[in-house]
Amino acid sequence: MEMTEKTKGLRKRVFTQLGAKELRPEGWLKKQLLLQAEGLSGHLDLIWPDIRDSKWIGGDREGWERVPYWLDGFIPLAWLLEDEALKARAKRYVDAILDRQQEDGWICPCSGEERDQYDVWAAFLICKVLVVYEQCSREERVEEAVYRALRQLLSHISSHTLFGWGAARWFECLIPLFWLYERRPEPWMLELAHVLDGCGIDYEKLYHSLSFERPGQKHYWTFLNHVVNVAMALKSRAEMSRLTGEDADGFAQFFYEKLIREHGMPIGHFTGDECLSGTSPVQGSECCSVVEAMYSYEELLSIGGNPRWGDLLEQTAFNALAATVSADMWSHQYVQMTNQIQCTRLSEEANPFNSNNGDAHRFGLEPHFGCCTANFNQGWPKLALSAVMKSAEGLAVCALVPMSVRTQVGEACAELSVDTQYPFRDSLRIGISVEKRTEFELAVRIPGFAKAARVRINGGEEEQAHPGTFWRLKKEWEGTEQIELFLEFEPSFVRSPDGLETVRRGPLFFALPIGAEYERVEYVKDGVERRYPYCDYNISPNSDWAFGFAGRSLALETGPLPGMPFDRDCPPVTLEASLVPLDWEDRGGICAAAPRSLEPVGKAVKRKLYPYGCTTLRMGALPVVEGEKK
Repeated sequence: MEMTEKTKGLRKRVFTQLGAKELRPEGWLKKQLLLQAEGLSGHLDLIWPDIRDSKWIGGDREGWERVPYWLDGFIPLAWLLEDEALKARAKRYVDAILDRQQEDGWICPCSGEERDQYDVWAAFLICKVLVVYEQCSREERVEEAVYRALRQLLSHISSHTLFGWGAARWFECLIPLFWLYERRPEPWMLELAHVLDGCGIDYEKLYHSLSFERPGQKHYWTFLNHVVNVAMALKSRAEMSRLTGEDADGFAQFFYEKLIREHGMPIGHFTGDECLSGTSPVQGSECCSVVEAMYSYEELLSIGGNPRWGDLLEQTAFNALAATVSADMWSHQYVQMTNQIQCTRLSEEANPFNSNNGDAHRFGLEPHFGCCTANFNQGWPKLALSAVMKSAEGLAVCALVPMSVRTQVGEACAELSVDTQYPFRDSLRIGISVEKRTEFELAVRIPGFAKAARVRINGGEEEQAHPGTFWRLKKEWEGTEQIELFLEFEPSFVRSPDGLETVRRGPLFFALPIGAEYERVEYVKDGVERRYPYCDYNISPNSDWAFGFAGRSLALETGPLPGMPFDRDCPPVTLEASLVPLDWEDRGGICAAAPRSLEPVGKAVKRKLYPYGCTTLRMGALPVVEGEKK
């Protein structure tokens, strides 16, 4: 790639994000963001002491990752929704952080005496958050604050080598660092990049050499295969490739395939509670790992342009993220399971998790640990920020979600709209309007999980598009024009290593929903109040769940899109399947990994499978039973 004189030595991204002011979520995605603003994400600074009273703003509560985590999603949420009240609340936090930056550039809330033991992961994170804020608000103070913070960081880690989370997540610092370098390049910035690379964990060497299968004992914990570190590290070499010129996708592709092979969930994510935990359908996956994997896919797509990362971004958002947060977005889990028959406190004997406690899969304010309470907020807003991006040639539709865009392309202002109910429907319309005749390229990601795809331009004849690629049209645009995309999906069965099977159709995986009874649990612990609507819940089953598939016949049914896109009671699409009851053990609120036998214990029945993201209690992986009891 060509480099300008200004950014010599730093490879450009294939796709670059637009500013939040240029993007507007529409349709179901806007509903989802409004639910987030009206739910837990939009209230944490009002109700949760670790945000409300944080040391970052002069309080006495947590002064490390939680405020930066929350701001990382809350800031783009406010600007995408054009909500002035939310913007003002974000500004209050950022102003407090900038005002408290030390004279030497140190930006984190600790005393000079505490610096030696302060894990600088929080410094990486707050600099990354400040960049998000600048991209949304155009706040002039941010650039100088990030410059001073990173200049001080180079001095600090030169004498205080990276340790802990900072060593595990060193590459996250490259994001604000390279943003800064593109604006005001100085040699020390590239020096810092190489120091970070040299001091941090080398995941490429580690995972090419070792296999981190789950140990037999519980309470095994290490930075090296912590699931959130792993989710972040997917993009580690891609970030550094902008400086070294190495293949942006090479390590990420190898790493993802190894994770799925040894620790994969049927929905294409990977287990970890806390550490990588194998392929059992009753092992959990941490909520933080879901949103960090999404961010890695967004970065990989942006840096290298490979449409495969867009496929993984969509399926992770529409399945894993949607499922681990309640439909009204007032509660979340710490870990989710493929087969999840109950969400109540587990006894020590029943707890299947690697090192999480028996509350980890409950829905609530901060089940097990509060990092996910702050961090889940980035998922949907950052998906919106990456849905439509710029390329050197024009505009690229990277995630097929309803959006509208107004931006400068070449010498003209262009408006682009993506009108769709995908992933709940199979088509979309892209409208393009330009104020004056101008030439540029439109690229549209065609999902690799489509059987076929067709495109129609301005009502003309249909032409084939190739799944797993970007369909591209370079032309001189004039007035208002329309592109229609028609996708073909077929339901299929995905086999797990343990022999169970999961149904998918396009970007959506499907599961057998289990009827649920909710008990609100309100209490105070360690000074933190749980009170409806931000209370905890005990969720118990009130319908049968022990089934296998009676063959592979599936019938698609569609309904209207509900007010909550991932509604647990009236999903917008279902698949009807024939199931047979099986002898399947309930082990204190956790089902056994497999049924005792594949011999049916009753007659076949028809049941509707819901999108995985529209389930709370579910059986996401079942055996296929060819015969049935007469």
